[in-house]
Amino acid sequence: MLKRIASFFKEPPVKETIKDEEQVKEMYSHWRLKIFYACFIGYTVFYLCKKNIAVALPGLSAEYGYSNTELGLLGSSLYLTYGIGKFVNGVIADGSDVRKFLPTALILTAIANICFALSAVFITPGHVSFFGLPSTTILLWLFVFFWGASGWFQSAGFPAVAKSLTYWYSNSERGTKWSLWSCSHQVGTFLSVLVSGFLVAQWGWKMAFFVPGTLAILVAIWLFNRLRDRPQSLGLPDIETYNNEPSAKNSECVEEDNRSYIEIFKQNILYNKTIWLLAIAYIFVYIIRFGAEDWMIKYLNEAKANSLELAAIKLSSFPLIGIAGTICAGVISDKIFKGQRAPVNLIYLAGVAICIILLKFNTISKIDFILIGLLGAFTYGPQMMIGGLCAVESSSKKVASAATGFTGTFGYIGAVLSSTGTGFMVDKFGWNGAIIFWVFSAIICIGICTILMLDEKKKKQDVK
Repeated sequence: MLKRIASFFKEPPVKETIKDEEQVKEMYSHWRLKIFYACFIGYTVFYLCKKNIAVALPGLSAEYGYSNTELGLLGSSLYLTYGIGKFVNGVIADGSDVRKFLPTALILTAIANICFALSAVFITPGHVSFFGLPSTTILLWLFVFFWGASGWFQSAGFPAVAKSLTYWYSNSERGTKWSLWSCSHQVGTFLSVLVSGFLVAQWGWKMAFFVPGTLAILVAIWLFNRLRDRPQSLGLPDIETYNNEPSAKNSECVEEDNRSYIEIFKQNILYNKTIWLLAIAYIFVYIIRFGAEDWMIKYLNEAKANSLELAAIKLSSFPLIGIAGTICAGVISDKIFKGQRAPVNLIYLAGVAICIILLKFNTISKIDFILIGLLGAFTYGPQMMIGGLCAVESSSKKVASAATGFTGTFGYIGAVLSSTGTGFMVDKFGWNGAIIFWVFSAIICIGICTILMLDEKKKKQDVK
């Protein structure tokens, strides 16, 4: 059974390279566009099945009487499985056919979402007990199981996309394309809240899982038609060869072809100092990101006496302006810094610290919109580059998915630390404690990125 599954997902073989330059150009133009928008739409739909929980939580609390601690357990189940799964699925994705791997991950995510809602259909809370436990407790654990399963399957999405973008776009253009694709995070978050909010208001919380799940299955079938694996599987030359753009990693290709995946993995990830530094930096990026996404409304409500409605509207500027920040980060690193990512990360992280401090001392409500929007822009830039683009370019294309999965796992360690750490700091020191926690996270990240930039300069000098 396992052999059949492995055979189904196995990476397609390399075909003989097409010699006709016009045909190569036409095929590259055709498939690059298809694969890019397929990856964008596909990942957006993943988010429809991920952020819907935020809209459903009030309904779950009202209907079943779950406490905030119990709802927190439910929400953290996805963070846990997503963080671990991002690395495991990253390793699997490196040797898998993207065309099959990504749609399958989306279908399984959809099934988990649908089963989440169906749990409440088959188990009705009341006085009946199962195994000596109240039915509401059994239902909660079913929710935790299916939401955790959804997180695991969702974690397979990013590594597959990372592999596609790495193989279909070269270094000089990858920053721009990666940043454009990364906007699917914000678009997906925005649409999820909008669509799920409408569904919940009209038909109840279960529809926030049934409808996105059904849509995800349809999109997954469409993805199978749009996607293809590496260019070489279609008889196309390597992207660096096509763009006449030799990279530092190309010189290793011959050597890597004679080594096993495990050997390449060890050298480019486990023994790679840069990857470890990026992973550690990613922890602090996620502390800031999830600190803002999860706690900003509560901060504005309690520390600045904003109504919940006003606080939510202010927070909406975070992902919307974050789109512009994400795109600019990639374009600036490509066009101005000629493929260097570290200077952009440093500029953006400095902007994060400044925005948080200004937000603390600002007393003009309308300016909060601007500061929170800028915070989103400065946060999503490093979030896109440090754990994704930088990780890929600091390793090897043959372990691109594993590299992003590795840093992604550390990122979700940061998500857990953000949740528990922010709560602890607020309880102990008030909201000033949370501000200090976020600012120091930005400062530590700046320190790590400075080390990375200096190491990069030293390597270039050694080459000269």
